[in-house]
Amino acid sequence: MSMATPAAAILFPGQGAQSLGMGLDIAEGEASARAVFDVAADVLGTDLREVIGGDDQSALDRTDVCQPAILMTSLATLAAAEVRGLIDPTRVRACAGLSLGEYTALAWSGALQLEDALRLVQARGRAMQRASDENESGMMSLVGATEESASAVVEAAREEDVLVVANLLAPGQVAIAGSLPALDRAETMLRDHKIRKGVRLPVAGAFHSPCMESAASALQEALDSTPFRAPRMPVVMNVTGEPTDDPDIMRELLQKQITSPVLWQRSMETLIQSGVRQYFEPAPGKQLTNMLRRYESPQDGDLAVTVCGDLTQLDGLSPWPASAATTGEAS
Repeated sequence: MSMATPAAAILFPGQGAQSLGMGLDIAEGEASARAVFDVAADVLGTDLREVIGGDDQSALDRTDVCQPAILMTSLATLAAAEVRGLIDPTRVRACAGLSLGEYTALAWSGALQLEDALRLVQARGRAMQRASDENESGMMSLVGATEESASAVVEAAREEDVLVVANLLAPGQVAIAGSLPALDRAETMLRDHKIRKGVRLPVAGAFHSPCMESAASALQEALDSTPFRAPRMPVVMNVTGEPTDDPDIMRELLQKQITSPVLWQRSMETLIQSGVRQYFEPAPGKQLTNMLRRYESPQDGDLAVTVCGDLTQLDGLSPWPASAATTGEAS
């Protein structure tokens, strides 16, 4: 489908944005946010506030924990902002989420019920954790890489192992994923391909690669039994970088997403080229709006970004989207 020149979009953070304490002050300050956490505890069968409020970052970092925790934190933040009249959903023309964040985007857009989104993310996180435990794999961010140089390193280092370009996030920001021996080989070849350095990512396995095939199979049954509805605004999907409001396409692309590259740069270019100038990122992230600066070109004009990561930022939040006369940057 085509998007009619949207002016504002919400971006939902993915795995890696989690931090101890995230969202707790907002939940304490707003009943609407607390209600999201309460629903999550009922659906998941465990209250993740105990992990978030603890002191063990490694417990929160587990794939099967941080994924539902991030989803509920993002949705709780928006619930608090909406009940205060600070977010006008009718003026949000599109949304997108990075990897896990795509489920949050689908929930906030109305394509998924909150309870169904939580169940899917719980199933997804468990399946990805199991797939990661089954084989030694990982991910590496390539600093200063292009899609072409990343692809060249992957081809040179793969041999008989799994190694693919997994995330195309922004200009100069690419991640590869695969088995550990292949990643080790790739690390020794970076300078040969004019890539400054590689940084191993703190994730359990090679997400968005064939290493997640068993996770994709496990998730398929959950997706097939979950009702999807037409969203209130289009969602730009990771696998294609294009917007859709077709529930069947959404379900299909979620299943593909686990083993396919995340085309986040293409997704952002789609939004910018369609006229989106205002962006909002709820807790626990700010990476996505920070990355927007890498996409800007003189003809784009200024991109206004707003983040709401804690109660202090919520208390200081101006009504969003801003009118044309008051558009500016907030953090």
